[in-house]
Amino acid sequence: MNQTELLHVNFPHLRELKPFESAHHTTPWLADIHAKHTRKLCASLDDAIARSGLQDGMTISFHHAFREGDQVINNVVAVLARLGFKNLTLASSSLMTCNDALIEHIRSGVITRIYTSGMRGKLAEAISHGLMKEPVQIHSHGGRVKLLQDGELNIDVAFLGVPCSDEFGNANGTQGRSACGSLGYAMVDARFAKKVVLLTEELVPFPNMPASLGQDQVDLIVQVASVGDPAKISVGAARVTSNPRELMIARYAADVIEHSGYFRPGFSMQTGSGAAATAATRFMEEKMARHGVKARFALGGITGGLVDLHEKGLIEKLLDTQCFDSEAAASLHRNPNHVEISTDVYANPGGKAASCDQLDVVILSALEIDVEFNVNVITGSDGVMRGASGGHCDVAAAANLTIVVAPLLRSRIPTVVKRVTTRLTPGESIDVLVTDHGIAVNPARPEIRERLLAAGLKVVDIEALYQRAVSLTGEPKPIAFTDRIVGVIRYRDGSVIDVVRQVKEEEL
Repeated sequence: MNQTELLHVNFPHLRELKPFESAHHTTPWLADIHAKHTRKLCASLDDAIARSGLQDGMTISFHHAFREGDQVINNVVAVLARLGFKNLTLASSSLMTCNDALIEHIRSGVITRIYTSGMRGKLAEAISHGLMKEPVQIHSHGGRVKLLQDGELNIDVAFLGVPCSDEFGNANGTQGRSACGSLGYAMVDARFAKKVVLLTEELVPFPNMPASLGQDQVDLIVQVASVGDPAKISVGAARVTSNPRELMIARYAADVIEHSGYFRPGFSMQTGSGAAATAATRFMEEKMARHGVKARFALGGITGGLVDLHEKGLIEKLLDTQCFDSEAAASLHRNPNHVEISTDVYANPGGKAASCDQLDVVILSALEIDVEFNVNVITGSDGVMRGASGGHCDVAAAANLTIVVAPLLRSRIPTVVKRVTTRLTPGESIDVLVTDHGIAVNPARPEIRERLLAAGLKVVDIEALYQRAVSLTGEPKPIAFTDRIVGVIRYRDGSVIDVVRQVKEEEL
């Protein structure tokens, strides 16, 4: 009787223990010098898909760090279609106008379900008009992590595009010719996915450090010609504005911060996507320098404007879940106090701590805001989905002061309405609305209203803004919807806060 058999006899609870066979019995690749280094490398994307074990009906995921410059999602799904895959769930952190090619793969049954923070372009229009049999699940960035954590969303294979990786899978977004900056979304997918496939432009020598995605998370690696165009990150919602009206609103927002009671040494801030929101950063510099106020940190999607304040010593640290431009990506590479964080660390309401809970002030955008301060950033005035949840409801709920910036009218269509078409962020989370026709303060924050009035700012009731909008444009014609639900709006805790119904086709 050998030693293992003796153990089994004398200690029955150890019957699962197996006898030793050889040094490389469970790690056979270590017996081959070549395989030891290259066992994760795949000859092609087809090879990587085959080795991943992907099957019909499974869930695939992607990140959107390249935003409108992404070249991974469309290419991978096209290969999956060619290989005959069907009934897949697409769980991309967000979808952009560059993803219109997905329409044909939804029609052909390659993709039958979608989880995403939002969508734009022809894809969003097609889905809003009934392209999919099952409604799209729209979640926030923090809410996505909670869905993964709770087990509602289970990623079978994550396809993650990175500028560079070594042969073991240590990868980052700050080096290589297509540096995109923070991989905050991909970090979450790498943690939760059953299999992780890296698509990399460049294979660099081991160890590729610092590593946003670690070798212990990556299963397979395939080198491709391109994963994205970083020049297209700062377009669309992340664009820099020179529009006078947007700049005026941004200036007003900075005035609100200055006199809010939260503008003090060591305060923290976030400026969300949207031209006026990001532009507010430039107006904060003068106020911070004049008052001798330095921010402890800035959070979220980081812009070149925030980097400029950081490098001038006005913001101590930048916590970055997504770079909105090349300046931010370059800063993440060179500045030790510009720190990459995952969307879990950023805003997961089910996590042990979320950085957004430390926020003093956040500036956010809106497609619509109603007289109860509810915000819509999902559907346009025609009822078509054309925006993204992003971190909107996450940071609005957590920040001490949540400011929404929006023009009163867009192309003669009111932004301030009686009731939003689609509610994403509840009015109880919104403190101040800044428009080009005045500033409205939520009645729940009377102390903020008094401070702004004392500073001489143009404070008006939100009902007055609504009436002003109607007087300029007339009462908007109600949007005609069918009863069919095409989108489910999930609040950050996973609950359903609203639905999007199919737009009714006009009768000829």
